[in-house]
Amino acid sequence: MDFARHLKSQVDIVRVVSEYGVRLRRVGRRYSGLCPFHSEKTPSFSVSEEHQFYKCFGCDAKGDVINFVMAIEGLTFWEGLKKLAEQHGVPLPKQSFAADDETKLRAVLYEMHEIAAEHFRANLEAPHGAAARAYLEKRGVARETAEAFGIGLAAPGGRVLERVLAQRGFRPEQMEASGLVGRRDDGSFYDRFRNRLIFPIQNESGKIIDFGGRALDPDDKAKYLNSPETKIYKKSHVLYNLNRARKRAMEADRIVLVEGYMDAIGATQAGVVEVVASCGTALGTEQIRMLRRHSANLHLNFDPDSAGANAAERSIKLLLDENVRVRIVELEEGLDPDEYCKKFGADAYRARIASAKAYFYWLADRARGRFNMRDPQGRIDAFQFLMPAIQGLHDKLERVAVANDLAGYLGVDAGLVLEHFRKAVADRAPRSAAPQTQPVRQMDRVLLPLIIGQPAESGPIVEKLRTLTVWRSFPAARVYDTLISAWENGDALEFAAINDRLPEADQTWLASLLLDAVHAPTLDDGLACVAALEREEREAARRDMRAQVRTAEREGRINDALRLMAELKGLDAQR
Repeated sequence: MDFARHLKSQVDIVRVVSEYGVRLRRVGRRYSGLCPFHSEKTPSFSVSEEHQFYKCFGCDAKGDVINFVMAIEGLTFWEGLKKLAEQHGVPLPKQSFAADDETKLRAVLYEMHEIAAEHFRANLEAPHGAAARAYLEKRGVARETAEAFGIGLAAPGGRVLERVLAQRGFRPEQMEASGLVGRRDDGSFYDRFRNRLIFPIQNESGKIIDFGGRALDPDDKAKYLNSPETKIYKKSHVLYNLNRARKRAMEADRIVLVEGYMDAIGATQAGVVEVVASCGTALGTEQIRMLRRHSANLHLNFDPDSAGANAAERSIKLLLDENVRVRIVELEEGLDPDEYCKKFGADAYRARIASAKAYFYWLADRARGRFNMRDPQGRIDAFQFLMPAIQGLHDKLERVAVANDLAGYLGVDAGLVLEHFRKAVADRAPRSAAPQTQPVRQMDRVLLPLIIGQPAESGPIVEKLRTLTVWRSFPAARVYDTLISAWENGDALEFAAINDRLPEADQTWLASLLLDAVHAPTLDDGLACVAALEREEREAARRDMRAQVRTAEREGRINDALRLMAELKGLDAQR
């Protein structure tokens, strides 16, 4: 057994999927939940604990536990394998894996980022870091908090980190690929971060993949600077502090989303651990799906200035499209989360989060400020502005209640509101034909789960199937043929191995059959099915022979007809 198969036999896929925030519910012999790879309101994502695979019938995401970790974290095969082995205490082989070039490069980038983080931390603690430490103290960041978040300092010099990395044996092309070092037109190198407070940015697993730098010189044109995208960093796939916040977010079933590093650090220091930051970039679909895996309840707490409010407004539609329940946290005196925690304390901030209003009431306040509410047309325009927000509610009764409330709030006739609302819902109702599915015989529901689920005990069944031909007319003939071929070659009959050999349509059909199984078939069930197939084959042979007799009689081949009739009597006697 190779190591990948051994690892999969030691790891429970249901547990791994659940650890990534996918809430699974047992349905028969499978587990079901909302897919972490696309937006959906009703679960189409299933996991088989028995066969150790997952399948989404909405977006066709599928695979084993290694594929899942690769897809959810953006890892290569070797990285996913190593991560699962280390997390679940499965010893890696003494001989190292022959990883591909991309995996090797990514490992080098991770190592350089760790070295850079150590370098930045040492700078902050050194004598020349006094000004940066004073800045953190002024911002109310405790020493323990700075250490926990790995905050560091990039020295003013132009090639300090580049020399450190060169001394550790990294090649120029590797340093450039890391994004930590830039190349000038003349071919010389320079440190990307200089004279900046440094914030390590980690992926969901806690590995450093990027840095954010805040300028310490007030004359610096760029207040914040980030590393460029690399093989290990894609800005649309990262949320600052998610690696620390995710456990508490799942426990509290709530995530607080803020804009900047200091907001996330200040809120965490105040005791609101379930806080993550978008780091000033526009919120994207992948980031929202990362949030939703840990909780579908989002408290949006962007800065109260016009830029923050506009960003919140833009984010609401994306969040609703991904089936996230949104509330807006509003802080008085125009303070951002970090400033608010410093001035009013942790309890006050938690109280503001607890009392956050649903997004549609916040939008209604925005509409009242944007449109002339004294004018009938202005009130209608305000209502039209709010229509997408109402449509974003998934519960019908809640939609009607909110529509009525907002009509009164805006001074618009409730009947008009509901009429517009009903029309909009009717216009956007999906119209799709029923999916065409391949037929499933009752024998398929017994034989295939039995052979794939209990391959060691199913040898007699496969041996008998080899001698039969009747199954070749079944809709699932390719599946049976693949199983028998694998058995003849001495290959594994486990789901993953069989699935890889099938065309896509048969892969979907087989996954659906295994996931829909209610009871585990027994060996006796399988032998009974094979006996039924043998009877079916004998009946087919008799029908064929009777047809041959009729043909021989029509063509005047009397001797052939008599011979066939004798053979037919022999079959009847066996029956």
